[in-house]
Amino acid sequence: MSDAIRDLLRELEEFGERNDREHGDRSRRMLNLTREAGEFLSVAVRASRASKVLEIGTSNGYSTLWIALGLGLDGGSIVTVERSDHKVGLAAKNRERAGIEGMVSQYHGEAGTFLEECADHSFDLVFLDSDRTEYVAWWPNLRRVLRPGGALIADNALSHPDEFAPFQRVVESDPEFISCVVPVGKGEFFASRVGNSGE
Repeated sequence: MSDAIRDLLRELEEFGERNDREHGDRSRRMLNLTREAGEFLSVAVRASRASKVLEIGTSNGYSTLWIALGLGLDGGSIVTVERSDHKVGLAAKNRERAGIEGMVSQYHGEAGTFLEECADHSFDLVFLDSDRTEYVAWWPNLRRVLRPGGALIADNALSHPDEFAPFQRVVESDPEFISCVVPVGKGEFFASRVGNSGE
């Protein structure tokens, strides 16, 4: 990890904690994953040999940096989806500071709309850190855009179990997926698409 990115990650961690203490309005909070979860995400990206990653929930770009580190900074691509004008602006500045603008495409809008527009098997790995109550509705398209052998990771499986449980049940009932919850950070739900695609 370069010193510049290490310093930026530390800065964003401090900013996120301070910002979230000061703002009660969820739309103004960063709600970043923890450093430990970021490290796990980065390793998972590298271990899965992903080259095309979809991130739903950009926030200020903290998790995008961890994904980029997993891809190796000079290889692969990330599409990140965010509907907040404020957060899209913050993320763009942080990507520029990290020097990863060339590997990241920002979709500014609703994730459900974006997923509808994606081709089948577009991504090797999908990372979810967004509105958990939407995940079940997104699931048909999430599974459609994920290639066979691909992986899905979702944050907050342990910190918000009641909100997360419906989505977890849907994935666990799908015969093409195997999954587990990794007790790191706020709980990372990890699912791998192991079956052959019938689509």
